[in-house]
Amino acid sequence: MSSRLALRGTFLLAAALLATSCTSGSGGSGDDSRSGGSASSSGASAFPVSIDTAFGTVQVKSRPERVVALGWSDAETALSLGVQPVGASDWLGFGGEGVGPWAEGMYDKAPTIIKTLEPSYEEIAALKPDLILDTRSSADQSRYDQLSKIAPTIDQPKGVGAYQTTWQQQLEMVGKALGKDDQAAALKTKVEKAFSDAKAAHPEFTGKSVAVGANTSAGFGAYVRGDSRVDFMEQLGFTNKQAIQDLATPSFFISVSNEQLPLLDADLTVMFPIFVDASTITGNPLYTSLPSVAAGHDVVLTDTNLVNAFSSGDPLGIEYALDKAVPQFAAALAG
Repeated sequence: MSSRLALRGTFLLAAALLATSCTSGSGGSGDDSRSGGSASSSGASAFPVSIDTAFGTVQVKSRPERVVALGWSDAETALSLGVQPVGASDWLGFGGEGVGPWAEGMYDKAPTIIKTLEPSYEEIAALKPDLILDTRSSADQSRYDQLSKIAPTIDQPKGVGAYQTTWQQQLEMVGKALGKDDQAAALKTKVEKAFSDAKAAHPEFTGKSVAVGANTSAGFGAYVRGDSRVDFMEQLGFTNKQAIQDLATPSFFISVSNEQLPLLDADLTVMFPIFVDASTITGNPLYTSLPSVAAGHDVVLTDTNLVNAFSSGDPLGIEYALDKAVPQFAAALAG
């Protein structure tokens, strides 16, 4: 099997753990240039800009007017900066405009929805973009080569693995490409303050180990650093369980067999039921026998919107997750 096919197979398995739903079809004609969003007049003076990516330095010569956002949460990140893509990928299968409730109402006109893993390059070209955002995607050279023939394409940062661009890196790159540096910096400060405020309000989080897991029809798994959920928990002061981290691969999760289920025991265990009922976790005797679970120090997230907010890994989704999940973590630790 080629390394490219192996990577694609790894992502397809990871996609189940991340509750992705790779979609196709159109959510709008995308022929309204207004929906492309415009940078402010002050932003226009910043161009041209050069952005370093995994595939080299990309120059954006002028303020983008028609943006296609293909990478995981690229559309939500652009929307958070006041730019409305004409085309976007719906990685989490929301339908409609392709965004979660934290970004509803931010489009004047729904974007054309582009497939995720195997986008139609012809459909993208028909939108006549002057910028393509693909900052959190497969890190695939052929995908980049095809996209860059259509328009300047901003891929992930150099040295960052597939789908592992952090929300800070994504926000910085998208902000620069759109001429929205100041807005991006302000939003970064706002989100980081929300984390620091939550951490300060809950000093009991600091230094506690956390196991962030998932259950699917294929069984159990656990997330490692580089995944937005683990990064989220560590920004609150938790530390990803070292025994899980020691098993990390270039992917953002590991599979956990029934024999390995004690890996999910930690000061706090957080579980995501993915396309399965929560009872497959809470009714599993191996899971309920874990010391953390027996002590009540676990959270099984069953609210689909909250699960997707974690999965989104963008500023808007993060703020939503902070508001909804932090009280649950505190209650579980208190046991």
